[in-house]
Amino acid sequence: MNITKGKKTIPYKVVIYGPEGIGKSTMASQFPAPVYIDTEGSTARMDVERFDTPNTLDDVLSDLDQLYKEDHGYKTLVIDTMDKLELMINDKVCQEQNVTGIEAIGYGKGYTFASEKVNKLLAKLDALRMSKGMNIVIICHGQMRKFEQPDEMGAYDRWELKLSKKVAPMIKEWADMVLFANYKTYVIKTETGSKKAQGGKRVMYTTHNPAWDAKNRDSLPEMMDFDFKGISHLFGAEPEKKPAKKPKEEPKSVEPKEDEVPFPIQNETEAKLRELMEEAGVNEDQVMVTFHAKNKYPDARMFSDIEDWGFIEKSVVGNWSAFLNAVKKYGNVPFIADEKTTKKK
Repeated sequence: MNITKGKKTIPYKVVIYGPEGIGKSTMASQFPAPVYIDTEGSTARMDVERFDTPNTLDDVLSDLDQLYKEDHGYKTLVIDTMDKLELMINDKVCQEQNVTGIEAIGYGKGYTFASEKVNKLLAKLDALRMSKGMNIVIICHGQMRKFEQPDEMGAYDRWELKLSKKVAPMIKEWADMVLFANYKTYVIKTETGSKKAQGGKRVMYTTHNPAWDAKNRDSLPEMMDFDFKGISHLFGAEPEKKPAKKPKEEPKSVEPKEDEVPFPIQNETEAKLRELMEEAGVNEDQVMVTFHAKNKYPDARMFSDIEDWGFIEKSVVGNWSAFLNAVKKYGNVPFIADEKTTKKK
């Protein structure tokens, strides 16, 4: 028997997805010695090396053949983006079947033909990865989709790859690492009583969550700064040396600034509610999930989104014991208030 033991050092297969404009292409440019197949022409203002913008699937396959057959010093291939490449694959299927649209091929066969071509494309990428030692980075846009679990009542929104239902699972299963990039923001009230978003920090999520797809096989933290430095050690880069810790100083009693307050209290009812929540060990996410389960404030993600506090004064603060029982029933459903989804029943 030919048995081996231990870790193998092989190039990575990485998928990076998220909303437009968050910096996915820039993130990919920080991988070792990258070259782009830029299907959208989106790297025109970036100082990167790229093939000519392809117009068809055949153009992309020709670029892959050149990388496979010729000598070069590239260590990473970036496909930017897969959702545009899927459209090229669909166009190729339509051309071969002599139809004007993939839906015109009956019984869903068009998408089956397209998924077969995606399989062949992934096989070519694997051959390139193993023969040339190249990491493969696939960039994709993200989209919100309604998701229903068969064993649960109701549905909720979640982030997924902006690909067809047949292709998206293929890409996720093929990848070693799926990174979901998004903005982490919070809302505050100004002195005039209006609301505004602050923060906007770019982060990436590395593990699966009911609100998004993500995965990794290297025990990465669940959330990290959206920066290649966080994963550079996986690609042979030297980790940054952290400065020596300074001796701890005694804390100074400084009045917090307004924009440093974790949440602005809007009214007396909210102040009462937060006091009850603190005593019961309940957080804002759990309360919002319970509201949604009761079909209250369906468009609100956090307390700062609520304008009508009459129901809360009467049925929540005024009947806290009963509401707390509802929180225990519904409040453990995953809900991320600052940037993601709402749970509806």
